[in-house]
Amino acid sequence: MKKRKFGLALSLVLAAGTILGACGNGDEKDKTADKGTKEDSFSVGMVTDIGGVDDKSFNQSAWEGLSAWGKESGMEKGKGGYDYLQSKSDADYTTNLQRLARENFNLIFGIGYLLQPAVEEIAKQRKDTNFAIVDSTVDQPNVASITFKEHEGSFLVGVVAGLATKSNKVGFIGGVDGDLINKFEVGFVAGVKSVNPKADVDVEYVGSFGDAAKGKSIADKMYNSGIDVIYHASGGSGEGLFADAVELKKKDPSRTIWAIGVDKDQSDLGKVDDKTNITLTSMVKRVDIAVKDVAQKAKDGEFPGGKILEYGLEENAIGIAPTQDNLTPDMLKAVEEWTTKIKNGDVKVPTTRDELKNFKY
Repeated sequence: MKKRKFGLALSLVLAAGTILGACGNGDEKDKTADKGTKEDSFSVGMVTDIGGVDDKSFNQSAWEGLSAWGKESGMEKGKGGYDYLQSKSDADYTTNLQRLARENFNLIFGIGYLLQPAVEEIAKQRKDTNFAIVDSTVDQPNVASITFKEHEGSFLVGVVAGLATKSNKVGFIGGVDGDLINKFEVGFVAGVKSVNPKADVDVEYVGSFGDAAKGKSIADKMYNSGIDVIYHASGGSGEGLFADAVELKKKDPSRTIWAIGVDKDQSDLGKVDDKTNITLTSMVKRVDIAVKDVAQKAKDGEFPGGKILEYGLEENAIGIAPTQDNLTPDMLKAVEEWTTKIKNGDVKVPTTRDELKNFKY
């Protein structure tokens, strides 16, 4: 009887020890897991302007950069990883930024200067969340302002256009008339005039970054007026330029018609057939490089809040597209020479229409 009681008591002690031990180990594992999650957790979101994430231009470049960085960092698309919200109208900017902030994304990008007021508003409300505005500035400690030297890249494609035109008539189609797109415009005009003073540059604005139909209409009018090279800085509206150029080239294969893309290599939009492409070149603005850079800084605890970051030729964030099948050796040589002059400070590319008036060709 005593042995049975002793055996039962010993069994209960051992069982209790096992249970307590298991509970203790579980707590340690949970603490370790929680600690690891808190240390490793980092999420990044972005809000597009109305051009959308598949605009084959500005927004798409930003998303390609963010998604590539997210994958390289071992993150998954979605809440808690990397994601985007697409804006269908200006009214969506504030709503989308608020939504990502509520979902506790650590860093939120506003893609495009049109989001500047919304980013400033939400950044003041969500001081524990970091934001980044592309193509504008917000003077808040939790906002990094990302800008580019678009005028320099536009100057280079202007050089190409000035050498390529046979009619000495060149066109520029902008999205919304304002300080930012004016940088593209005046840089382009300066580049054209620097190599071809006789060329005239016709400038028109769509009034939107998402109206391909109007972009097409403007392009058609320009081409029919004798213009043979058109550069656009109009986001999704620029798809209309390429559509019109392709149609006209198909109707008359002997006609000289060129389109110059923007923000990313847009050679895919200029394909007429297997042998012909009307995309002369593109001014590449590597929004993807800037997005990846700022995202990594934020993840490393070095978020440049309150600072204005500027990316240009020196950072390889501005230049001409790698697809150069339609560029002659003389064009490539000229681009290289003018790039050197700009980097050395021998040429200061204008950024405003007033500066363009005083620019010496």
